[in-house]
Amino acid sequence: MDAFFASVEQLTRPTLADRPVLVGGAGPRGVVAGASYQARVYGARSAMPMAQARRRCPQAVVLPPRFALYKAISEQVMAVLGEAAPIVEPVSLDEAFLEPPALAGADGSEVTAFAIALRAAVRERTGLPASVGAGSGKQLAKIASELAKPDGLRVVTPAEEREVMGALPVRALWGVGPVAEAGLRKLGVTTIGQLAAMDPREVTGLLGAAVGTELHRLARGIDDRPVAQRGAAKQISAETTFETDLTAMTAVHDAVARMTAAAHRRLVLDGRAARTVTVKARSADFTTASRSETTAVASTDLATLTAVAQRLARTAVPEGGVRLIGVSLSGLGESPPPALFDAVASADGWTPVPAADVDVGFPGSAGSTAPEPPGRPVHIADTDPGTPEPPRPRRLADADPGTPEPPGRPKLAAEAALGTPEPPSAPVPEGPRAADDTPSPGSRGEKLGRPWRAGDDVRHAEHGHGWVQGAGHGRVTVRFETRATGPGVARTFPADDPALTPADPLTSWRPRDPAVELERSALTAPHHVVEP
Repeated sequence: MDAFFASVEQLTRPTLADRPVLVGGAGPRGVVAGASYQARVYGARSAMPMAQARRRCPQAVVLPPRFALYKAISEQVMAVLGEAAPIVEPVSLDEAFLEPPALAGADGSEVTAFAIALRAAVRERTGLPASVGAGSGKQLAKIASELAKPDGLRVVTPAEEREVMGALPVRALWGVGPVAEAGLRKLGVTTIGQLAAMDPREVTGLLGAAVGTELHRLARGIDDRPVAQRGAAKQISAETTFETDLTAMTAVHDAVARMTAAAHRRLVLDGRAARTVTVKARSADFTTASRSETTAVASTDLATLTAVAQRLARTAVPEGGVRLIGVSLSGLGESPPPALFDAVASADGWTPVPAADVDVGFPGSAGSTAPEPPGRPVHIADTDPGTPEPPRPRRLADADPGTPEPPGRPKLAAEAALGTPEPPSAPVPEGPRAADDTPSPGSRGEKLGRPWRAGDDVRHAEHGHGWVQGAGHGRVTVRFETRATGPGVARTFPADDPALTPADPLTSWRPRDPAVELERSALTAPHHVVEP
């Protein structure tokens, strides 16, 4: 998919269709999760500090991510791919490999026809553009798709492989990162063609036997890796970078609880239980410490996992303030019967509890006693937390974590989303800041009424679905539009207007239903009453 996050925002908020859009955290430590092609022209890109991207493209509209919406659209994309091939290998939310049996032995024209139909099917199902690349292996297909962007198609035939790959930088190869690139550059090797021409012993001597051999094969166009479904994740994690360092242990415990709840939602959704809890904490100077605890039995109980994580945090927090907190759940297995295996943490270890005391529901759902975590930014990833570092025992003071800044003056639409650019206070965090799909108390919202935040989905009793362009001094400006309506009008209301309520982001993407529209027009059409 092309600039997936930003393209979804432009599709569902038609006023932004031709404007530069940045998706990500807007705070001083926010990171760009997605940039539209209009923003990339100015040098803004994903994984860049948001402050830097805003300096490069000050006219961009900055929006918080809506991951529930992105996931729903991604599922539709994968469904289309699943109809085209029996095996689909997802790489991310917006990218996947497939190897249709019908194309075995096909020539370039047949592959092109298949790709054209596939792109059309994705656009029809989702409304979004997709670029398709095809080649003899996964590496070449990936390169071809990058060459096809945006909204294009590129088929690299066997006769073209050497010519297409030879001139590309070595960084275009899977597995070549900054360290490998720097090492190859010292030898004067900057292109894939130059790497392919090297002696294999020279490559393995520089990059190691396993990595060097594989990269040399890929550089020569040898890629026999099959397209295969991904296995189940080995761990589930959630982490967040704070706009200001946490200096109170109470604030750290609150953050740990939120991250545990975020990972727990995914754990329950996957129908799995966790034996190991790991907490990662990073200080302002980027010193990272992590602590883990593994138990004899796996658990799905949120209270249990949170208690363990908070206990680990007491020794994991580094000296000084904390800029990042992460919680990961690993040692995953099938969810056991809660009456037999769920436990709660205590001073003496883990103590079994009766089934009646176990909460395995989603936080905030019917029948669940677990509190819904506050709408704080989280980043969920199936990654390795790394090797635990030696302990740095240091407890933070139980002090007031700070007073939130008061809301500023009323802002115009784009300005409300952008704010005033600030320089980044630290190097790029590990990953993009994510955000919940619901407004959170204390976020960039209106303290005098509801905590509306620029980018929130809302619904008005009279005007329908819209999104918040800005809020301040007891007022909120909403633009009423969706994918189905086209560009809409902006209206301003009191922030506490009871007719204005939070809305489901998916409503902004769903296409117009002709039956619903016909019924609506019948209800709103003027009626002529004839007196007898």
